[in-house]
Amino acid sequence: METICRCGWCNLRNPLYVAYHDREWGVPQHDDGKLFELLVLESFQAGLSWETILNKREAFRAAFGGFIPERVAACGEAETAALLENRDIVRNRRKIAAAVQNAKVFLEIQREWGSFSRYIWHFTDGQVVHETGMASSPLSNRVSADLKKRGMTFVGTTIVYAYLQAIGVIDSHDPGCFLHKGAD
Repeated sequence: METICRCGWCNLRNPLYVAYHDREWGVPQHDDGKLFELLVLESFQAGLSWETILNKREAFRAAFGGFIPERVAACGEAETAALLENRDIVRNRRKIAAAVQNAKVFLEIQREWGSFSRYIWHFTDGQVVHETGMASSPLSNRVSADLKKRGMTFVGTTIVYAYLQAIGVIDSHDPGCFLHKGAD
């Protein structure tokens, strides 16, 4: 039986994680809905493992109205209180507030650029960056600084780097992984 080699971080005992690695992580994403979802989830990952967030993804989707930015941006005190009581998600007041604030900024970026995809991909002129073994880079520093300047929170360079990997702007599959492409 042939064994498929994957990135070292992928927990092979977790089918959700294997599916995420094989079908989603590092795949260039241009759908604004998915881009927003991953932005929120990456901000919730801060201080936690991605696997923890991934295992709660469906609960996050339900709690955050399907990650529709307009719904998240409209969250008020009552919705925030309900989220803080929801045991199925990460109940962190600052991260919940960040999701609401970031949704508002996300919508502003969509209005300015026509889509969030156009905005996020402009940093690389639409090209995928191939690099491995990093947690931040000059690219993630630039994107992080711009998002912060626009008013987003929980978007430090390490979170942004992980986000850029998740949405395929940066392809970081390990050498030896069956999905590794390397530099063109």
